[in-house]
Amino acid sequence: MIARYQRDIFKNIWSDQNKFDTYLKVELASSKAFHELGLIPKEDLEKLMKASFKLSDVERLEQETKHDIVAFTRAVSLSLGEEKKWFHYGLTSTDVVDTAYGVLFKEANEIIEQGLLTFMETLKSLALKYKNTPIMGRTHGMHADITSFGLKFALYYDEMNRNLERFKLARKQIEIGKISGAVGNFANIPPEIQHFVCKDLGIYEANISTQTLQRDRHAFYLQVLALIASTIEKIGVEVRHLSRTEVLEVQEGFSKTQKGSSAMPHKRNPIASENMAGIARVVRGYSLTAMENIALWHERDISHSSAERIIMPDATSLIDYMLTRYNKVLNELQVNDEKMLKNINLNHKVIYAQRVLHLLINKGLSREAAYDKVQSLSFYALSIESDFDIVLKQDKEIMRLVNLEEIDNCFTLDYYFKQVNTIYQNVGIYS
Repeated sequence: MIARYQRDIFKNIWSDQNKFDTYLKVELASSKAFHELGLIPKEDLEKLMKASFKLSDVERLEQETKHDIVAFTRAVSLSLGEEKKWFHYGLTSTDVVDTAYGVLFKEANEIIEQGLLTFMETLKSLALKYKNTPIMGRTHGMHADITSFGLKFALYYDEMNRNLERFKLARKQIEIGKISGAVGNFANIPPEIQHFVCKDLGIYEANISTQTLQRDRHAFYLQVLALIASTIEKIGVEVRHLSRTEVLEVQEGFSKTQKGSSAMPHKRNPIASENMAGIARVVRGYSLTAMENIALWHERDISHSSAERIIMPDATSLIDYMLTRYNKVLNELQVNDEKMLKNINLNHKVIYAQRVLHLLINKGLSREAAYDKVQSLSFYALSIESDFDIVLKQDKEIMRLVNLEEIDNCFTLDYYFKQVNTIYQNVGIYS
């Protein structure tokens, strides 16, 4: 992952130093387990618990052995005496690697989950702040019906809450270890070792495995990350649309020294929202790679390994970056409620047509007749650039059915907010 899109905390989690430190934790937990079973003498265990390594030794030995775990075990053995015979006892490489991944995922996931909760609080705050702010609702990109600007954030809050539920489930499936030996049959290592190690490390343990944990777990996890990324992109797409010059209902924050274009000094672009779209594409691509990693040959091959060295650090780092950066964008979002009102009336009030339609139906017209009449008059109002309520009041056929007060009642904003409280309660947002 390039530094631009990775916070230092995730750089540290996925660093080689932390990776091998975690390998050592797995190895030593296994040694403690074997001691509990009576195999490793207490004095040897005490010496093993002081084991250490130099990253430079691991890197040097890997050049010789062409095997990172062999290089790691030999680098650790340099710090040990005769007790080194017990180090990595009964284990296969993936016992260490996959179990260490479970620990590393837990480190990353605790940060990501907190990021999700913080992001959701921001969405909730915006939903409440703009609960009674009218905005033009759009379908197919066209003016449709008036709605609450706050409802947009309530919708995102509800969606992100589903993402949170999925993420918690994915955590249980990915923060997991296996210590089952070369083909997963526990022939050379008792099942009690796996139980002890995973409990000691604070992660779950697999019911069954081959030499590897099954990669459906990782695929599901990446799919959940892709869903989180896609929700953030979804919010960003809305911000981008509402930021367009012709709309200008919201804008991303813009610092005093910030520049929008190298050529056009007047530009102020929604760059963070566009950034979210690009990163979301990457995360979704990683989820496809994770799906491809499910089908391994027999009890294992390493076709998944090279891909996971890239996609796992990258995907988790990117989700953390997206949650952190876009939470800041939303907190600094500039909302132009006056322009929202202006845009509502941009089309000469024809957006109240549905209410007029219902009024005419209530007065006895068939739906077909009422629809055709309202459509004709709304198109006419647009063609002559006259407000729709004025055109209605000038139509003799309409005025034979309704009075002026009934027409005026079709052009009020409060009508569109009568069920907003109910919707907020449905998604768990309370004033």
